[in-house]
Amino acid sequence: MKILLKELAKSQWQVRLDQHVVTFRSESEARNFMRTLESRIQAPHSIPVLQPQRAAG
Repeated sequence: MKILLKELAKSQWQVRLDQHVVTFRSESEARNFMRTLESRIQAPHSIPVLQPQRAAG
């Protein structure tokens, strides 16, 4: 996933994650959000094990 930071105006920053966009009032807020996203993406994730379904009857 590609995370981008863009300055829109003097006090408006945008973080893009693919097609998702979040706007912030300051660069520090935007950078904190980016760090949170990156750490969550890089965190280990477990794949849930599905229990086999029993046939009705």
